[in-house]
Amino acid sequence: MATETILEPTTLAIEGMTCSSCVNAVEKALNNMDGVRATINFATETAHILAPADMDVKELIKTVEKAGYKASLLQDAQAVTLHSKKSARALFFAFIFSVPAVALSMVMSWHHAIDMWIHDQLDLFGLPHPLYSATAWLVIALSAPVVLLVAWPIHRAALRNLKHPTMDNLISMGSIAAFTWSIYANATGEGDVYTEVAAGVIFFVILGRFLETRAKARAGAALSSLLALGSKEVTIVRGGFPLIVPIEQLQIGDEFEVRPGDRVATDGIVVSGQSTVDNSMLTGESKPVDVGPGSQVIGASVNHNGRLIVRATRVGSDTELARITAMVISAQGTKAPIQRLADRISAVFVPIVTVLSIGTFAAWYLSGYSLTQSISVAITVLVIACPCALGLATPVALLVASGRGAQRGIVLREPRVLEVARKVDTVVFDKTGTLTEGVMNVQNATISAAAGAVLGSSFASLINEATILSSANAIESANSHPVALAISRYALSAGAKNHAVTDFSVTPGSGAAGRVNLGTQSPVVLIGSPAAVAHSCTDFHPEIKAAVTAGQNAGLTVSVLAWDGVALAVFAVGDQLKSDAAETITNLKSMGITPWLVTGDSAEVAAAVALTVGIDSEHVISAAMPETKLVIVEKLKAQGHCVLMIGDGINDAAALTAADLSMAMGTGTDTAISSADITLMNSGLGSVISALKLSQKTLKIIRLNMGWALIYNVIGLPIAALGYLQPIYAAGAMALSSLFVVTNSLRIK
Repeated sequence: MATETILEPTTLAIEGMTCSSCVNAVEKALNNMDGVRATINFATETAHILAPADMDVKELIKTVEKAGYKASLLQDAQAVTLHSKKSARALFFAFIFSVPAVALSMVMSWHHAIDMWIHDQLDLFGLPHPLYSATAWLVIALSAPVVLLVAWPIHRAALRNLKHPTMDNLISMGSIAAFTWSIYANATGEGDVYTEVAAGVIFFVILGRFLETRAKARAGAALSSLLALGSKEVTIVRGGFPLIVPIEQLQIGDEFEVRPGDRVATDGIVVSGQSTVDNSMLTGESKPVDVGPGSQVIGASVNHNGRLIVRATRVGSDTELARITAMVISAQGTKAPIQRLADRISAVFVPIVTVLSIGTFAAWYLSGYSLTQSISVAITVLVIACPCALGLATPVALLVASGRGAQRGIVLREPRVLEVARKVDTVVFDKTGTLTEGVMNVQNATISAAAGAVLGSSFASLINEATILSSANAIESANSHPVALAISRYALSAGAKNHAVTDFSVTPGSGAAGRVNLGTQSPVVLIGSPAAVAHSCTDFHPEIKAAVTAGQNAGLTVSVLAWDGVALAVFAVGDQLKSDAAETITNLKSMGITPWLVTGDSAEVAAAVALTVGIDSEHVISAAMPETKLVIVEKLKAQGHCVLMIGDGINDAAALTAADLSMAMGTGTDTAISSADITLMNSGLGSVISALKLSQKTLKIIRLNMGWALIYNVIGLPIAALGYLQPIYAAGAMALSSLFVVTNSLRIK
């Protein structure tokens, strides 16, 4: 039996790509390698590769270089393309030579004056006058450094890509044709000089690329900020002494110090100290979170006001920050279906334009126009058709969307979700940890002094809220049941004191009991379900009965506390609904999306939650096993609905995978997160609406970009072929077209 090849991800930084045709060339070269699957992101200038584990990265780099481009292993700081000194230097030299060349050519009154001055200088030294225009030779001299030196990277890329023509081929052919024709025309006097057009085209191309680079850097600023969050050093506490070490040396189990104002070095649990931390850069949640011993903290969150000692639970690539970053970079490296359409168009676009340019030249020349006019029109066709905008239409928008989403706690796993999000008409919610906080808390507590009257005068001084809560804490703090822990937390928060307990016992499904030493008295304290406590008690006081009924009707778990057989208190415990749950359901309905609740809880609990948040009773499924959730999702899909599933647990994983679109709460299990298309790092449900709107807006921007790129060429090519546009204006239009696509994508921010 053949063993399955293990593929490992690798990301390379690619230099030299100038359009989507370049993307196709690099992609094709890499995908022709055995076992390699690669996608190229033009906006970030990166290659995201799955290659056999035993393949050397150097082989991948050599393949890219053979295709005519430079490649290097991507470092974290290189994840987003940044403005380089090289492009700025090229722009500077293009400017200082091109502007005088264009100015001299366009201001005709200068021609005679310059020609006369040059002739006078030559006469002084007895030298012969140049043939034809001396000014034209000066323009050619000014243009030469731009066309031959500044544009050399473009010509080199064009030579390397003769088999797979790219935008560079169009620019190279256009500029060289204009330059060489101008030399011939001025030497023979048989036509007009277009050297300034060659210089102007190069200048506008370099200017366009410079502006694109800066705009793309802005587009990726959100991801850059994420990448910059990671700590470089950490103060580890060993033997009671702080020791500053590189973050790479931090191991799971190490305890480290976090001072006020510092970032938490890695994910961990607070060992000592009290403070508030700001998770906003990771979760989008602006409200600081109180933390103390036992609290979990996320690496890269900011510690506000107290010194903390934290025990590391996850380090390196396993941290929340690393996981978010990896998902964002992965999403940027995956192509949306709409991008593949652009790639297919670009693959045939350059050859078609080349043929069109030759055909335009032939048509004009054979129609009786001069050689000069025919060449000028052919050059204009070459220049205006550069498919930069088409190549940038999708990846820049995705770059902005994924970065902006990450800033707001919305992590997109792959770009296909953008096209699915607009079709969603049904959303299926899990309850625990999704609509609710996922933590049991006392929702209502009733303490009845009247019920305690039957205990007699010896207990009169003890029948008060503080003492009863203290007795509840004494029993429940020794019990590990979630309901018991909730009651203990509630009692402590209300000022309960610690009391000794003897004869402690727990009866699963019923409750816990023990003798609590309250000083003057040591009653037997029993806490459990109403039915279990009723078996060991006198009749419940009407106040106790009413509290039990109210708690059960609300779908809460009810516990009754009794002293020596007399019920004194009722605790209604439940998983609290998220503060924005009802608002989120209302917003979904207003968007035409029908909400469902599918939960493993009882029918009473499910009905109470649905009623509170506004989900119609016919869309509520209770006591649902994992396979039930999967069946519900598949049934809704079979009925023609586009289903969004939102959950957080292992039991939601199958349904998350089966749904058309899925979201996992970032506080959920790794299984749920790895199964979902989108991870919501913010604990609130408002992120659901934000994620849907971000997806819809991004897709709208992409379509506008694609429409503009296609319309620009559909309109521009005929205008150029009919001779209504000069080459230099065509170069400006081409640069502005690309810039429009990039700046339009920035509107997502």
